[in-house]
Amino acid sequence: MHLADAAWPDLEEYFESESLAVVPLGSTEQHGPHLPLATDHLIAEAFADEAAERTGYLRAPTVRVGVSPHHRQFPGTAWVDAPVFRDYVESYVRNLAYHGIDRVVFVNAHGGNVQHLREVGRRLRDDGVAYAIEWMWDESIPDLVDDAFEHNGPHAGPKETALIQHLRPDLVHDERLADARDGGALDPEESIRTRNGAATFYDTVENSPNGAFGDPTDASAEKGAELFDAASDQLEALCEWLAARDWAELRAPERVASE
Repeated sequence: MHLADAAWPDLEEYFESESLAVVPLGSTEQHGPHLPLATDHLIAEAFADEAAERTGYLRAPTVRVGVSPHHRQFPGTAWVDAPVFRDYVESYVRNLAYHGIDRVVFVNAHGGNVQHLREVGRRLRDDGVAYAIEWMWDESIPDLVDDAFEHNGPHAGPKETALIQHLRPDLVHDERLADARDGGALDPEESIRTRNGAATFYDTVENSPNGAFGDPTDASAEKGAELFDAASDQLEALCEWLAARDWAELRAPERVASE
């Protein structure tokens, strides 16, 4: 069920019987010369839709602009400041909690959101409002993702290209895949700037001139479908696990006392 598509009398029954919702979050930011700025939120929405279809749990509206100032040099990239993002998402979940949702899966597809969603989850749990956890598709199937591509990449590389080829092939510029590879950072470990254990960069363009990492020419819709199905299995299992937990299991532990 999609919250935004339903009329309120239909939602009333859901809130009386269920306590879990999935919230897709992504970004609107550059993804190399070959992928749309919508890449992250399209991926998040697809996984959230699949989870809702498989489980029947509520799919909340998408947060489409995330923490992306590190992509700001590329035209069109949108972002919100990190404190604003955290406060917005926390307020959003408190709204869901008002209607009876006390556990949330953040279906996240943007790495820049991760630490902030973790912080929001801590705030909500510590306040006894809800148990909200961040889930990212590629982190749920790391071995499968690594085995699928010779030159993987953390951003606008073959894994994201494959998913968009599967989900929205009409938005992929196939004629630019080689340019994305050749003008980007084919080997991220060599391209990402570090010195003596410190990251010596703040923005993506300092590591990749065109914003892509890895070899997107190695991607295919078939690989994308395989990754999507495998990660969807993981998300489905996570939702069922969380829904089955007693609230007492999810609360913050009590203060440790000496004997």
